[in-house]
Amino acid sequence: MEHTPRPLFERYAGAISALPESQQFSRSDLLVPQFRLAKDRNIEIYYAPLDFINTNAKIAVVGITPGWTQMEIGFREAKAALGKGLSASDSLQQAKGKASFAGPMRENLLKMMDEIGLAKALKLDSCRALFGASRSWLHATSAIRYPVFVKGRNYGGHSPKIESSRVLQDFVDDLLAPELNAIPDALVVPLGACVDAVLQSLTRHGSLDARRCLTGFPHPSGANGHRLRKFEQSRNNLTRIVREWFS
Repeated sequence: MEHTPRPLFERYAGAISALPESQQFSRSDLLVPQFRLAKDRNIEIYYAPLDFINTNAKIAVVGITPGWTQMEIGFREAKAALGKGLSASDSLQQAKGKASFAGPMRENLLKMMDEIGLAKALKLDSCRALFGASRSWLHATSAIRYPVFVKGRNYGGHSPKIESSRVLQDFVDDLLAPELNAIPDALVVPLGACVDAVLQSLTRHGSLDARRCLTGFPHPSGANGHRLRKFEQSRNNLTRIVREWFS
């Protein structure tokens, strides 16, 4: 089963199909008013075809927001899928699968997930299967579903903080909370302190069950110099949450 917010994708499908043929899109192709969803001072939020929601998921990995790399891959894959005549749902699934957590941090993420017993709980040899043969068990998303740029740069979650920006908080309340409630059986893996804070706010307001959340899971980016230390500090608690959720 799946849930895809098609109206927004269908609004942009024609523009996506009309993008120039290219092995890689440039910022001048995608960071244009046509795809901009919201603007508030230095903050700009753009559409990207990352709407697919896998309601069969057993694991939901939540990043901060898609960056430029994920945005470009998503558009490129969606254009290719539409060009092959795929449906809106299949086009979005293809785009999401290719774009989700692409890059080196995926390896760090998989290693930490394996070390807290997630692969064992899912009866997998490794969580690597979640990006392969067992992809149907994974839902990848972000606190802010669509790409956010501050002064033209990827938003890192801190300047400004999500809760201090009305436009960013609206995306959390209007999209993330219902999205996670649409996959009630999935354990939620927040990537880093920023996403942790967002999920804790949702739990305080009764929008999310705290037992579902791997609170304390560090951001897997190689640039996170405190990742290994924070992981060691949280490992036992994270392992306990995994064991209790899947018991």
